[in-house]
Amino acid sequence: MEEPILNEAKKDYHRPMHTAEHILNQTMVRMFGCERSKNSHIERKKSKCDYFIDESPDQNKINEIEARVNAQIKRSLDVKIDFVNRNNVPAGVDLSKLPENASETLRIVYVGDYDVCACIGEHVNNTSEIGEFKIISSDYNEGRLRVRFKLENCPYSE
Repeated sequence: MEEPILNEAKKDYHRPMHTAEHILNQTMVRMFGCERSKNSHIERKKSKCDYFIDESPDQNKINEIEARVNAQIKRSLDVKIDFVNRNNVPAGVDLSKLPENASETLRIVYVGDYDVCACIGEHVNNTSEIGEFKIISSDYNEGRLRVRFKLENCPYSE
């Protein structure tokens, strides 16, 4: 098979934080039936993601989000990459964030059996490299939930 020609990543994401974002996105989809975050800012020290949901979650729900993300991290899920033609994308993979000039060959990232999406960012090899996911704060305004988070005890070193 020929080496696929892919679009370049716009950022050099911190691998553990970016992989944690995948798990957070899937957790939000499963808990609230919303779409993955379309607005995020992923950095080594702290990150944020925005989700559009019908009502403000109480602190118990915020705690549950954090607990569910950490439960997946603790499963030590392997992170795998696959390359597919745009016509053979796995069911349920949202392509709405792809730029218009995206290549015909797409890079699909699997976080174990928990999450799958098209992505050009950098990731850890296993969720055991992430550490503990902590929600720093959240706020809800006009249907938008912003979740700010960080990682603690991250064993990954670049």
